[in-house]
Amino acid sequence: MTQPVSTDIARRASDLGLPEEVVATLRAQLPQVAARTIAAVTAEVPQYGDGLSEDMATGIAAGVEMALGAFLRLAAGSDEPEDPTSVLDAALEGAYDLGRAEARSGRSMDALLSAYRVGARVAWREQGESAVRHGGSATSVVGFAALVFAYIDELSAASAAGHAAELANTERIRTRYLSELGQALLGGAPADVLAARAERAAWPPPETLTAVLLPVARVHEAVGVLDQRTLGLTDDPATGLLPERFGVLLVPEAVRTRSALLRALQDRAAIVGPPRPWLRAASSYRRALRALEVVTARDGAPVDTEEHLTALVLAADPEALQDLRQQALAPLEGLTESTATRLTETLRSWLLHHGRRSAVAADLVVHPQTVRYRMTQLRERYGDRLEDPEGVLQLTVALALDGGP
Repeated sequence: MTQPVSTDIARRASDLGLPEEVVATLRAQLPQVAARTIAAVTAEVPQYGDGLSEDMATGIAAGVEMALGAFLRLAAGSDEPEDPTSVLDAALEGAYDLGRAEARSGRSMDALLSAYRVGARVAWREQGESAVRHGGSATSVVGFAALVFAYIDELSAASAAGHAAELANTERIRTRYLSELGQALLGGAPADVLAARAERAAWPPPETLTAVLLPVARVHEAVGVLDQRTLGLTDDPATGLLPERFGVLLVPEAVRTRSALLRALQDRAAIVGPPRPWLRAASSYRRALRALEVVTARDGAPVDTEEHLTALVLAADPEALQDLRQQALAPLEGLTESTATRLTETLRSWLLHHGRRSAVAADLVVHPQTVRYRMTQLRERYGDRLEDPEGVLQLTVALALDGGP
């Protein structure tokens, strides 16, 4: 940490001209001032009501003695070889480290600033009263007071900088841990690995996770409207887990609130996998990945994979589906393309409408007699397969998604 000392404070301190006997008395009182400062902070700052930690108490005591001791040497016009400003710099370094320690302890900067205010008041009361009793002039005492409070401001600023730096560093580390957890979840790591990574990232595991695949530019904006435990991944360092230009969200507890999740993802071109126990989040992610290949999103509306299970099942083995279609349509070989297309469309509709001629006619927008004629042609070619349950199942699966030959 680089925190320049205020040369103005050092100059003003050296101009005070306090009598040597006053300075000697004030120096002798520094341990007492430090002890009373600690007692006052403990009594008046609620966050420290249970007592200061040993490091905190030591830091405050050392800071009080170091800062005021340096002031006193300057105020006395000391000709010691040690540069007093180096002592002031050390005090600022200590304040910076104190701010970092407070951030690590989980306390806000407000608590430390309150401690500084209390400490400044106690230090000034003790030192000011002593300076007056031992012959310090009104001008020098007032100047000394201004100097004390000015330096307390610098200490406060140094601690605030340390506090902010530690929080930023902590957040960076946790972000990395969360990313590693997310990658392990997507990769289907063993349960013990996932549990250890969740603990390291201070991430309380939910009952379920739902994978959401969406364009990488939409990930961060979507995270802002979802459960705060949502994991968002956009970087894919050499793992190959994420498809190009896509990121993924792992959303906790979206079982009962699935409709709310879909509303929150409106206009974000998201593909929402099924909810799964958090240790099996990879299953939800695989479903979303498959839907990316099979289902076409429209107008940015989210794709709910739960509404496309048939398409996903049929597309699970594209080559097998193609072989099945070829078998199903083999009886139509030798017909013209237009005739084969019409008969295929009729067969598909007949299967899906369970042979109801009027429903088939309405679906194809033809006369029922046309349906009857076409079905006669189909029965001539398929024979008993149109009455056999296994044959009907194969034809239904083969033609379920596409009426084309």
